[in-house]
Amino acid sequence: MSQLKVRKRNPGAGRKPNPVPTKAIRLPLPLVDQLLSIKHKEGGFHALYRKGIGEIFSGKVSSSLQIPLYESRIQAGFPSPADELSEGLLDLNEYLVPHKASTFFVRVTGDSMTGVGIFPEDMLIVDRSLTATYGKIVIAVLNGEMTVKRLEKDKNGLLLCAENEKYPDIIVTENDSFSVWGVVTNVIHSLS
Repeated sequence: MSQLKVRKRNPGAGRKPNPVPTKAIRLPLPLVDQLLSIKHKEGGFHALYRKGIGEIFSGKVSSSLQIPLYESRIQAGFPSPADELSEGLLDLNEYLVPHKASTFFVRVTGDSMTGVGIFPEDMLIVDRSLTATYGKIVIAVLNGEMTVKRLEKDKNGLLLCAENEKYPDIIVTENDSFSVWGVVTNVIHSLS
């Protein structure tokens, strides 16, 4: 009869608890490779927080937010008398996030889209359930890097077009790893 050996754990041995909550997600392989290279560089993932990379988070909608909606339109030209007629209540969740399970928010860094009113630090509402058609503003992953651009097509193929003359259009070739993560539906831009 053999005796079973019971191994005692050394204090401090094993996987260390992670102070940051984690979640398993599916990512395109080029993005995984890029994230792993960042992980192994000096500073690891903590360097991402210091560099101000845009934040991505799910659109969690737990309760409705209803705000009065008025029938009258606001003049952007000459003022007109304001009507006090209430049209009803507007639920911003229904208006801005019609597809809750496929919607996410992303904060913008960079100024390549200022021509369409998307500025650094703006919040984009992105719907992954919508079909990315030509002319739409999309969140694309090109060779492992995320970008917001207008999706277009010409004789050379797909284009990712900036809306700022300082930036050239990006031609997507068959050698590129390319996918569209979603279509931008709204921009939240603070005026203060």
